[in-house]
Amino acid sequence: MTSADPAVLVLEDGTRYTGRAYGARGRTLGEAVFTTGMTGYQETLTDPSYAGQIVVQTAPHIGNTGVNDEDPESRRIWVAGYVVRDPSRVVSNFRAQRSLDDDLVDNGIVGISGIDTRALTRRIREVGALRAGVFSGDDACLDPEEQLAAVRAGRDMRGLNLSGEVSVAETQVTPAVVADGQQSLGALAVLDLGVKQATVNRLSERGFDVHVMPQSSTLADILAIEPVAVFYSNGPGDPEASGDHVELLQGVLREGLPFFGICFGNQLLGRALGFGTYKLPFGHRGINQPVLDKASGRIEITAHNHGFAVDAPVEGVVDSPAGFGRVEVSHVGLNDQVVEGLRALDVPAFSVQYHPEAAAGPHDSDYLFDRFRELVLARQASQGAQQ
Repeated sequence: MTSADPAVLVLEDGTRYTGRAYGARGRTLGEAVFTTGMTGYQETLTDPSYAGQIVVQTAPHIGNTGVNDEDPESRRIWVAGYVVRDPSRVVSNFRAQRSLDDDLVDNGIVGISGIDTRALTRRIREVGALRAGVFSGDDACLDPEEQLAAVRAGRDMRGLNLSGEVSVAETQVTPAVVADGQQSLGALAVLDLGVKQATVNRLSERGFDVHVMPQSSTLADILAIEPVAVFYSNGPGDPEASGDHVELLQGVLREGLPFFGICFGNQLLGRALGFGTYKLPFGHRGINQPVLDKASGRIEITAHNHGFAVDAPVEGVVDSPAGFGRVEVSHVGLNDQVVEGLRALDVPAFSVQYHPEAAAGPHDSDYLFDRFRELVLARQASQGAQQ
């Protein structure tokens, strides 16, 4: 709902945008990033990968279909703040149960509307993702220098580990979806670094009993459930600050367990294999990113949400610097040639930088869950033949 209350967005370089309050009143700090999706704002807001970030919607009209209790991707809204141009004044959708503004208020999300989001997006593209703050209500009237000082004192995403803020505290199990007399493939250990519910659903539909485990889990914790495979989810933060998760993954690879990682999980596989990671200027966020599958030559339109990437040779097969055999880059982003997927050739592990569950987004990459299932079945067949 449109508000007359003032609000201001302040970037760490001193740029200011004056608009109207949207959602809760007060102040919030975070990294300003933009997402290019024209649909799926409820899924975006509830994606844990956006923790610590003030999200700018490049689509101008937001909130017209309201929100409901079926589409959230996690237990709450995770964005640090929300920036839109024209929030819908009314909700018009048969599935809507309340307005987006209601959910923003209930979750304490401070936002701003009525600003030129195209100009803001161009600014972020020019100089890169910046620390920012949204100030509304009484905080909108603070001295501009005080607001800027608060922004510059905020957290930098570099070196930041956010997994503990978004992960489950205790293991949660989703049983396999089985039909026609089929049986479960067995337990799948999902390390929750910020997993989305759609991902859990896709995995259970492939016949896994999905054990979503806390990010603090040890190798002993994972082995205790006798998993048939391990999965690392998406999530927020700098992969360089997740050394424990890298060490855990190296233990998984030494055990010979099949592994699949997405988004943050791709970056952690890269580091486990011995490659570096780096921060992208403004990241990839949206549901329209073209990616080349090098094996098939097929171009997929994919859903992304990441600010970091793996630093590995795009062409050819290379030896893992950490001693896990041969590795190749399997997928490449066509906009900027960023590594979008890894495949280990001597251990059963692969990953992609994007979101194959695509909620919201296209379903071009849904086949990756089938590939993971086939990898597990192949290992089980091999073990059966050896007995």
